[in-house]
Order: sequence, then structure tokens, then C-alpha cells
Amino acid sequence: MNLRRCASLHGLKGTGVRMATLLLACVLCTAIPQAAAQTATPAQASVSATDANVSQPAPPVAPPELRLRVVGGLAGLTQHTQFEAPFWTRDLPRLSHGRFRADIVPFDRAGVPGTEMLRLMQLGVVPFGTVLMSSLAVQYPQYAAVDLPGLHPDMGQLRASLEVFRPHLEKALRDEMGIELLALYAYTAQVLFCKQPLKELADLRDRRVRVSSAAQGDFFGALQARPQRLPFAQVAASMASGASDCAVTGAMSGNSIGLHRHSTHLYPMPITWGVAIFGANRAAWQALPDDLRTLLLAELPRLELAIWRSAEHETEQGVACNVGSPRCTAGRQGAMKLVPVTKQDEARRDDILRTVVLPSWLQRCGAQCADIWQRTIGPARGIALPAAP
Repeated sequence: MNLRRCASLHGLKGTGVRMATLLLACVLCTAIPQAAAQTATPAQASVSATDANVSQPAPPVAPPELRLRVVGGLAGLTQHTQFEAPFWTRDLPRLSHGRFRADIVPFDRAGVPGTEMLRLMQLGVVPFGTVLMSSLAVQYPQYAAVDLPGLHPDMGQLRASLEVFRPHLEKALRDEMGIELLALYAYTAQVLFCKQPLKELADLRDRRVRVSSAAQGDFFGALQARPQRLPFAQVAASMASGASDCAVTGAMSGNSIGLHRHSTHLYPMPITWGVAIFGANRAAWQALPDDLRTLLLAELPRLELAIWRSAEHETEQGVACNVGSPRCTAGRQGAMKLVPVTKQDEARRDDILRTVVLPSWLQRCGAQCADIWQRTIGPARGIALPAAP
């Protein structure tokens, strides 16, 4: 399919449309077959001799009534391979008795930066999509409050924050972006892999630290480290070449890309948790058959719960595997040194959150974020906003 034909299918007109948007539209157009174009090939069935050996065609298999297009999470990680992809490609057809099917592509293989995904969902180019909150830190900081660096030292506190923040996020995405929030996923704890020894956070001074967002950059900048924003796909190469001294990424995802071979010390303090939004363009959502919406509203919370349980388990497994513990059963055995998190560093984490991360977030977002914080996470967590300068 040529670009002009693909653009017309998605309503992308004019020279102002970004090429990235057009290319993604074409990927989704050409890579995912439409249900209306599918036809079954009749199979020839042999009948018994009493029917005079006449072959009759088997009845054609009816195509699905609807085939969804979904952009999922990071390729190669458990969230996608063991949960998202099986749900959309296997469970949805089974649960709907073949009426509905879906194709899913990981967002880091969709050809568009994560920072563009929310906008593409708003436009309807991506009808169902997954957005990492870390990618929203600059353009849409108001939606990323729940995954600020240093805010959640454990998953229990993350859940407590989400409980009060989620109703606001649902309404804001619907009213401001025309996006229906359908699930919130979490990756494993985002921890620190380093090539040189360290005993505490202060040892990161002058080290080049890979981060995934501007907010993580604020956190490590406060430690006088040198933050480097790199996509996940480039982390292993950067560590292997020595271009990065340390990297913040998931405990198990780091193991899956071989960081246990390129680094020597693991610092397990959760900097963030890699929270991701899964949602739908509201017009596309409302256009679905009622029974399909009902099915998804019943099943997606189960998928969300399974992903959260996996993230908690894989955080423990990631640490165990990277350091070569016999408790490792799900990853590759490493030989990294586990650096204990001290009470002094816990206090330092909290201080950086309050004096650097929160003020920087407010500066990007303005008065609306102050109001959001004071109505949701602030009271629930007992964390007041810093005084205005």
C-alpha cells in the first residue's frame, strides 16, 4: 500500500502531518489484515464409499466480526511476551468464541518515539496503545505524577498513590485527550546497574548515568551525576562500550538484555517503577460493539492484576539473578555485588524528591499540577508541596 493510500485510510491530510505519524499509520495499515478481506480456503473432505466417493467442500470458517489493532509494551519483556500478546492474540478470540481478534505490536517496534504515543492515540492513529509515564515527563507532566523518581521505595506505597490518583487520571485523559484509560501496568523496579564500585548514592558524582526521562535526570542531577537519556534498546550497547558508567532500568529487564555481564554492582533502591498507561482513543472505544466493551472491561482488570503480580515477583527475581543467588529461577545467573541501601540514602532519596524532583515537576507543569498533588497524592502520602521560591 502506498503512503497516499495509507494516509487517506487514516484521514491524515496536509503537509503538516509528521512523517513519523504517517509511517506508523502505514505500518498498522499494511501489517494487520482487515477482517473484511479474509476468506477461508475451502478444504476438500473425503466421504465414505456409500456416498460414491464424492468430495464435498467443508463449510467456510467465518472471519472474525472485528479485528483490533493494539500497540503494546516493550518488546521482549515479560509484560508483552507472557501477558499482553497472549491476551490479545489468544484469549480474546477464545473468550469471544472467535467473534473478535486482535493484532499487537510492541511500541518500541512501531517506529515512533514513546513521546509521540499519547498524541497518536488522541488522533486515533493508534486506537489502542500503551504509554510509559516516563515519556510524558516533559510534554504531559500532569499525567506522570504517580511515577516521579524517589516517590515510591516499595510497591505497596506505589499502589497507595495509584488508588487516589487513578480517578483523576481517568477523568483527565477522557476530558483533555479523548482517551479512555483501560489499565495501568507496572514494570519491575527501576534500579541502578553500575560498572564501578559504589557504596552510596554520593558515589555517583560525575558518573554518566543512563536515565529514561527528564524527571530521572533531575534525580541524578541532584547527586551531581551526569544523566544520559537513552531509549531502552540502546542501554546494553552503551554500557558494554563504556559510554555509560551506570544505567537505571528494570531489575529483570536489565538482566534480560545482559547488564549483569556489563556491570559489577547492583543498587536495588527503586528509583521509579515504570508505570504504563494502556488506553483507547475514545471514539474508537465507543464504536466497539457493546458486548466487546463489556468483555474488555471485565478482562483487562484481570490482565492488569497479573502484570502487577509478575512485576513484583520479577523485581525479586531480577535482583536474585543479577547477583547469582540460588533463588534465581527466571533469569540468567550473574555475579554482581548487591549494594545494601542505607538509611542515610533513604533519607537522601526523600530529600531529593522534596527539594529537587517535585519543584522541577511543578516548574514544567505549573498551577494545575499543584492542584492535582494537593487533591490526590500529597495528602495520601503525607508529602506537602515545597514552598514557592
